[in-house]
Amino acid sequence: MKNFNNNKLNTRYHKDIIWRLVVLVIIILVVTLSICSCNDFVEIDLPSSQLTSNGVFEEKTTANAAMTDIYSKIRDAGLLTGSATGLSHLLGNYADELDFYGSSQNAAVVFYNNSLIASNADVKRLWDTSYNQIYAANAVIEGVENSVNLPIADRKQLRGEALFVRSLIHFYLTNLFGDIPYITTTDYEKNSIAVRVPDSTIYNNIKDDLEEAIQLLPEDYFSTERVRPNKYTVYALLSRVNLYAGLWSEAAIEASEVINNTGLYVYEQDLDKVFLKESTSTIWQLAPGFSGGNTLESETFNFTIGPPPLSALSANFMAAFDPNDQREIHWTKAVSDGSTTWYHPFKYKSSNTGSSVEYSIVFRLGELYLIRAEARAHLGDLLGAKEDLNKIRNRAGLEDTTTLSQDEILDAILQERRLELFTEFGHRFFDLKRFNKVDEVLSMVKPGWDSHDVLFPIPETELKLNPNLQPQNQGY
Repeated sequence: MKNFNNNKLNTRYHKDIIWRLVVLVIIILVVTLSICSCNDFVEIDLPSSQLTSNGVFEEKTTANAAMTDIYSKIRDAGLLTGSATGLSHLLGNYADELDFYGSSQNAAVVFYNNSLIASNADVKRLWDTSYNQIYAANAVIEGVENSVNLPIADRKQLRGEALFVRSLIHFYLTNLFGDIPYITTTDYEKNSIAVRVPDSTIYNNIKDDLEEAIQLLPEDYFSTERVRPNKYTVYALLSRVNLYAGLWSEAAIEASEVINNTGLYVYEQDLDKVFLKESTSTIWQLAPGFSGGNTLESETFNFTIGPPPLSALSANFMAAFDPNDQREIHWTKAVSDGSTTWYHPFKYKSSNTGSSVEYSIVFRLGELYLIRAEARAHLGDLLGAKEDLNKIRNRAGLEDTTTLSQDEILDAILQERRLELFTEFGHRFFDLKRFNKVDEVLSMVKPGWDSHDVLFPIPETELKLNPNLQPQNQGY
């Protein structure tokens, strides 16, 4: 009888485990299909999928599966993917970081030529995938809010993460398209008539979401891999948002929140270790799509023979390095055919390694030092600004900056941001816009550059579906 009872219990246990695994697989598949099947947020019907089913958010396992699936979508498609269709590659070509060598049929060619039009399929794809990811984040927020059985700590964690994702995607969208809708619901009827609001309103909404997320998320990471955001990841984004908004004091304070947490973050001095998945300077990163995988950035940028199959670092960019700058040696790589030499980004060095060596880093400590340096310079704390700037320069093998005036220090910071953050999610393009130098710089090196190129066009299909998105951005 004892053995019979044990067998019975084991059978029930295994059935329970199998049931949970089946549900988890179904959730991931349904989330994938629901996101991929929606072309854009105005076409999303009232959802009946498992993503917005109450049952998903009654179980910790399935609730977490819904959230982590969003990160996989961010990694694989849209603005922050490391593939050739993401901002690291497209804005590298759009600005002055990369030269394009690929096929004339490749999506990047119109970005490189600065010849975007409102009917461009890749601009629409960036818009669509972004709002799909926002929709998914909103589904998590609503699901958690309506949950009965999910523990309070898990509700806070998931809501905080979803608010962070919603803020992050809206931040990039407004910097690309200008005035946009800020979507906070999965309600089809509301979303189908959403109106564009000024970027100042977008920034206020982002900050509200991030300030709530800070209160919800824990200081520690969900796991040692730093693939789920914690409180300090939110501080990092909020610091960047306030920098872009010109709120210097807030930006400096929030950057310091991260920098001063030496229990979690240690500034990595070895340039070859900065982009390893165990880097102590990583704030948030995206895990590969499969066990043993590495980054899409490595696949996109690295090449071994010339001419380059897709893109290479521009001669203009390579000429910006000081002869003693070790980033040129460690973060770029030369490829020659015997007569011509090209260079490609070499921050991510690994591809087929058998085990994962590198994850795609979205936020890292180096950016926070540069944010604080810029904020301090604007606040008149020139000594503090130079101290942060020298932190970046010294690791690169450069001596302390000799700049003296506020304008000189700000120009030096812009230069260091160029050489430190190249091909990382469009920093260079956004920096030129922020410093009001985009026309001055890009008109000199980009024959197709026009002033209206500072914003992408709103996809024309969206304007037809929702007249509230009118008017089109100037120049399109």
